[in-house]
Amino acid sequence: MATKKRGKSVFRSINDWLHLWLGLTSGIIVVIVSVTGCIYAFQHELSDLTQPYQHVKAEAKPYLLPSELKAIAAKEAFGPQGDTGTNRITGVSYRTAERSAIAAFMDKENGYTTIYLNPYNGDVLKTKILKRDFFRIILEGHFNLWLPRKIGQPVVATGILIFVILLITGLIMWWPKKWNKANRKKSFSIKWSAGKKRVNYDLHNVLGFYSLALALVLGLTGLVWGFQWFSKSYYWALTGGKTLPKFEKPVSDTTLTRPALQLTPEDRLYASIRKEHPVITGSIQFQFAYLPKDPYTVIYNPDPGTYYRRQFRYFDQSTLQEMKGGGLYGRTFEQASTGEKVYRMNYDIHVGAIAGLPGKILAFFVSLICASLPITGFYVWWGRKKKKSLKKPELKPQKKIAARVAASF
Repeated sequence: MATKKRGKSVFRSINDWLHLWLGLTSGIIVVIVSVTGCIYAFQHELSDLTQPYQHVKAEAKPYLLPSELKAIAAKEAFGPQGDTGTNRITGVSYRTAERSAIAAFMDKENGYTTIYLNPYNGDVLKTKILKRDFFRIILEGHFNLWLPRKIGQPVVATGILIFVILLITGLIMWWPKKWNKANRKKSFSIKWSAGKKRVNYDLHNVLGFYSLALALVLGLTGLVWGFQWFSKSYYWALTGGKTLPKFEKPVSDTTLTRPALQLTPEDRLYASIRKEHPVITGSIQFQFAYLPKDPYTVIYNPDPGTYYRRQFRYFDQSTLQEMKGGGLYGRTFEQASTGEKVYRMNYDIHVGAIAGLPGKILAFFVSLICASLPITGFYVWWGRKKKKSLKKPELKPQKKIAARVAASF
């Protein structure tokens, strides 16, 4: 007795429908975000190769003080009048012995601008408008598709959320009905000797499977910046139900008077911090206090290639007493819980830097595969659609009989 051939289940039909139409609607977003992510993964390495002002010759003498670098940068940025309080240098960053120092300010026309200085003699090496920097342009595309942030960032976040769903629905579509030898070979290998359509299908199907786990990591870590609800939920899950602390900057006590000493407050603070860190292995950034309630901010990062070990510290501008602030980053990485450590690693996991150069290379290739999936998936859909349109409509039984009779004459 012949058995009736079973079709797709309702669940599988809905899953396939979602995979198709969600993929078509989000494809261009995924391609742009993935390609820009490929490029940005090597931002540090490419900057070192193409930007000579990042480097200086290490000298056996101390760096210039923050007030000295600020004065030089202010003259470069604002002319002879220097830092007036209205036009002001916002901070100075010191890096390792063979790297330049960086001063920053907000330009009325060009926005955030950096000045690279020789930390030993104050020579100006480069003034860079950040919005014109190649990697800033790439990052703007990655984060908001070069649209205004209020529009582009939610669009990107939604596209990545859809991409995460696509990875799950794609795995369901990939899963073989039977784990026999033929299906295993079809699911895990690309048949390069086949036609273009089959190779394209295999590229979509097989590469999608092999990159699935890491693609999910990239997508989920990216969503931490995309949605506040996801960021808080992610932290809650990692820490066993804790609430994500707010990143707050404390307020200086305006009732206290500043002692009259020869060194400026930022220079005294610099001397104190350098006693704690006599050798800079990563970077130390000093953000100046201009408004009466502003504290001085010190951001210490012991590692030059990652960010998860950064610590934000705040000091009263009158007494230089340390104050609490900085949320999750207000203490050292070693003092954080396991869940907090994973959360702090989010950026470095996202770009692969957590595993050094091999991790970045891996993130590059996974991002490249992610960029290819919407393209190969589109051609799978287009090929099937074209095949259906070329297929002749089936004749009704009466017309079939008439056709046979006509053919017999």
